[in-house]
Amino acid sequence: MTSPTNSGSCCTPGGSCGTSPAAGVQVGITTVYKVTGMTCGHCEGSVSQEVSALAGVTSVKAVAATGLVTVTSTGPLDDEAVRAAVDEAGYELAGRA
Repeated sequence: MTSPTNSGSCCTPGGSCGTSPAAGVQVGITTVYKVTGMTCGHCEGSVSQEVSALAGVTSVKAVAATGLVTVTSTGPLDDEAVRAAVDEAGYELAGRA
């Protein structure tokens, strides 16, 4: 008698399941910055676009109401590079939150 195989399984023959992160899960270092001057969705988009262009950045979420910008990256970011990106967008980096 042969046992059925599940060719659609994500499990390896050794019994471990899933070696890659689930879709939508951010992997890396998350840093939260305080940015002053953001007042609307356009502001959020401008800051997000500039910070997203930095090497290693995988996601950016800017929230005008709180002034917080959450950045996920593959490694530590240089705060001065983040400051320059925020300045380029027309806002001021107050520091890490």
